Amino acid sequence: MTRLAALAAVGAVLGASAIVGRRNASDPSHPGIRRWYRRLDKPGYTPPDAVFGAVWPVLETGLAVGGYRLLRRPAGGARNVAVGLWLVNTAMVGGWTQLFFREKRLGASAAASGAMVATGAAYVATAAKVDRPAAAVALPFVAWLGFATLLSERIWRDNPDEGR
Repeated sequence: MTRLAALAAVGAVLGASAIVGRRNASDPSHPGIRRWYRRLDKPGYTPPDAVFGAVWPVLETGLAVGGYRLLRRPAGGARNVAVGLWLVNTAMVGGWTQLFFREKRLGASAAASGAMVATGAAYVATAAKVDRPAAAVALPFVAWLGFATLLSERIWRDNPDEGR
């Protein structure tokens, strides 16, 4: 794939993910979601909102770099599977925000977080066969997902009346 086509593909994927994520954000532009999120009982190890705001762009940049690198590699079995897993993980980020913030389905979002750890780890393992730097830049994503899964499960457990 050409550089321009790979950049366009990465831009389209990340743009779609950003639109979905922005639609479900817990920020001043969505006061109902923000109030609901603030009312939740969250564990003491929950990072401040500013940390989430800083971490996700970094993680998504890593995914973008990895996706770009994979798209530039010659098509083949492992490369195609890695690209598919990259797309799945990018889509699941937006899907998680939909479940957690928009639909307030805490149990489903905790399960989705766990699934994302599995698909993220599969992405890293598969990408490593094709392009080790693409896999390496996704490691922080998988580590954050592990933390996010623990956090989501705890929020679900501590707010049984909030999560359908």
